[in-house]
Amino acid sequence: MSVPNHFELLGTNGAARTGRLTTPHGVVRTPAFMPVGTAGAMKGLHWREVRDAGADIVLGNTYHLMLRPGAERIAALGGLQRFTTWNGPMLTDSGGFQVMSLAQLRKVTEKAVTFRSHIDGAAIELSPERAIEVQLLLGSDIAMQLDECVRLPAEHADIDRAMQLSLRWADRCKRAFESAPQGHMLFGIVQGGDVPELRHASARGLIELGFHGYAIGGLAVGEPQEVMLAMIEEAAPILPADRPRYLMGVGTPEDILEAVARGIDMFDCVMPTRNGRHGVAFTKFGPVNLRNARHADDARPLDETSDWPSTRNCSRAYLHHLIKSGETLGAMLLSEINIAYYQHLMRDIRAAIAAGTFEQFRAQTRENWARGDIAPRESAS
Repeated sequence: MSVPNHFELLGTNGAARTGRLTTPHGVVRTPAFMPVGTAGAMKGLHWREVRDAGADIVLGNTYHLMLRPGAERIAALGGLQRFTTWNGPMLTDSGGFQVMSLAQLRKVTEKAVTFRSHIDGAAIELSPERAIEVQLLLGSDIAMQLDECVRLPAEHADIDRAMQLSLRWADRCKRAFESAPQGHMLFGIVQGGDVPELRHASARGLIELGFHGYAIGGLAVGEPQEVMLAMIEEAAPILPADRPRYLMGVGTPEDILEAVARGIDMFDCVMPTRNGRHGVAFTKFGPVNLRNARHADDARPLDETSDWPSTRNCSRAYLHHLIKSGETLGAMLLSEINIAYYQHLMRDIRAAIAAGTFEQFRAQTRENWARGDIAPRESAS
């Protein structure tokens, strides 16, 4: 492997791992959950709340940022960290998934993917070289290769073709990344859909090329959870133990807990903020829908034992009122509550792995989720 390693594996407990990833903008404690700041902003939250909740690293989206305000503009303004005022590590995805899911009239060739912007219809070509150029202009600590992601279920031939193309694009991305500043990283992406032998071939091909870290992509795209976990079990053991492993676009707290148990180090998902905007809070006893009328007269907080102030202090009645009234503050409070829950879950996971008690923690956490929310408060009569 011809690329330097910036990851230190600190401990294991079964397949679960804890470590430290050193980037130009700081250290990332793993397992880590990356809140998603799609267009250079965290929907409904200030960066200080993201930091206070315990996040070491956040994710920015190459597709959205290259379309608006533009990578060259961000570079001229000092890079993504200075532009956004988030002064910590950032990972940017390659834009490939958004091209497949958002863009109109897209066409994939060996050279590149061409598409029309969902903003103004402008024709754009995104090649592996341009994807890397954009991410270098943004100044992200961790860049991702351009790949082709297919939604599941899909035909074997389509999955195979996309996987092989992604491998060839990975080689081109690595060559384009040779001009990156010292300390910046490029991750390859394991594709192969729900076909084990294709996952194996993709992982081995990427290892032969050599990357700073390895992602597992093309999951959480419509397949059942058991398929996702099975594909992690196929791919993760093949990947180098001394490199970080990133499961892209995942997911629910349960998905994360189970993926950690299978050796995954990094995650990202829009779920904490998206669900917050729709009135759903994540708690240690599972998700709570604050739109439900049962909360209208309930003065109790979501979790009186939480160490996050909004979770511990805001009444369910107030949160219900804000959501039902369409007040922006409701979405803001639930988004920060959810980001804090995810970060505290990762903190506790890291501590359990370090202490050698991950399986006990996993069992207790699942038991709490299964128990469900506290009983509704009986109305006075």
